[in-house]
Amino acid sequence: MTIHQLHDLLVKKEVTSREATEALYRRIGEVDGKIKSYLMLSEEEAFRQADEVDRKIIREEKIGGLAGIPIGLKDILCTKGIRTTCGSKILGNYVPFYDGTVISKLKENKAVFLGKLNMDEFAMGSSTENSGFQTTRNPWDLQRIPGGSSGGSAAAVAADECIAALGTDTGGSIRQPASCCGVVGLKPTYGRVSRYGLVAFASSLDQIGPITKDVEDCAILLDGISGYDPFDSTSVNVEVPDYKRYLVNDVKGVRIGIPDEYFIEGMDPDVERSAKEAIDLLKKLGAEVKAISLPHTSYAVAIYYIICTAEASSNLARYDGVKYGFRSHRYGDLMEMYGRTREEGFGSEVKRRIILGTYVLSAGYYDAYYRKASQVRTLMKNDFEKAFEEVDVIVTPTAPTPAFRIGEKAEDPLQMYLSDILTIPVNIAGIPAISIPCGFSREGLPIGLQIMGKHFDEGMLLRAAYTFEQNTDFHLKKPSLI
Repeated sequence: MTIHQLHDLLVKKEVTSREATEALYRRIGEVDGKIKSYLMLSEEEAFRQADEVDRKIIREEKIGGLAGIPIGLKDILCTKGIRTTCGSKILGNYVPFYDGTVISKLKENKAVFLGKLNMDEFAMGSSTENSGFQTTRNPWDLQRIPGGSSGGSAAAVAADECIAALGTDTGGSIRQPASCCGVVGLKPTYGRVSRYGLVAFASSLDQIGPITKDVEDCAILLDGISGYDPFDSTSVNVEVPDYKRYLVNDVKGVRIGIPDEYFIEGMDPDVERSAKEAIDLLKKLGAEVKAISLPHTSYAVAIYYIICTAEASSNLARYDGVKYGFRSHRYGDLMEMYGRTREEGFGSEVKRRIILGTYVLSAGYYDAYYRKASQVRTLMKNDFEKAFEEVDVIVTPTAPTPAFRIGEKAEDPLQMYLSDILTIPVNIAGIPAISIPCGFSREGLPIGLQIMGKHFDEGMLLRAAYTFEQNTDFHLKKPSLI
């Protein structure tokens, strides 16, 4: 069931929020042993929230679109009194004393929190194989990855273990798993959604966003979490529109740009075919399609892995075994305690990125790497601004391949990093983008279409995505294995 379908039933008193929550916990009990989406369940909190909404409905009080809707939360969002691990053993026992702003907003909207969802450790990964606790599996093929780092969120939505979920996107971590699992995922404009209470990986890139079953749900959840927040210095004070008003089945006159640089060598032929068929459909529906160029695209992966590792090196310095989280018991002096805590608490990918980031920020290398990457980042941002003078949206595949097999790229970090080659530029430029289902591979695996937009123009993304969705049925198909 979608958010809007369940909302209609709640309002009509055909089902209660408690009944919906109980049904989802039964579903989790049936399938999550195979999928492994959840790291923990918050049943006591969920039923308290559900009962509160049910009492409001009994009293004939009006409820909002998210009231009583059971959702899952990526385990990188601080939840007061509920353990928040970031998929890392170094935070295995951390219980925040405050809610992040998006959590506070969802509480104000009376949403129901089912539990915390698995992820790559500190959001560093493209497969959810880097979690410190378990590997999440793709509901479409249990031998394949669900994408990352929000793999638990995307898999839970695809497997009907929640109505919707929140993820975070630093280089594609909402859109790529959405593509792999056949669901909708939107990365908002940087500054549209507050980052307060989001445990930082790379502060100039991270953004929270919705993962849902259809585009209408995406608009509803985005509306619930967007807005200016004085607690977040990167939050932008721009008016938030009613996103549901953009859900119109019409792309007549919408200018769509197709960059040659995104149809790369080595792209899976099924992905290329599905994306081009999707573009042809949008053209038949009245959109104007034209070729554009984003000339600095080839530098995206190199820029990203300099900037994100540098920021990770700075952000993760706080995990030292002193203030909170895990502390090694095997040490002599303070320096040894620092070293052993990090050695035992962090996984191999997090260590790799901390080392890379520390290197590119170190004396003698800062100018050659971090400063140069920041300069080229500006050039990439300019590429998008120039392109958006000619087009309203840019359409590309979301990922170069469908979901790959678990373990297939685990020993080759560079191949793993290239999984995000089509999503990374969006984060570098700070623009919004959405991934929607647009086809299936010959093996029956979902394929995603990425639509990028101008800063703070999420409405146009939703319009284009909704039109495509209303004229196809890819989003209605469900994995048959579970």
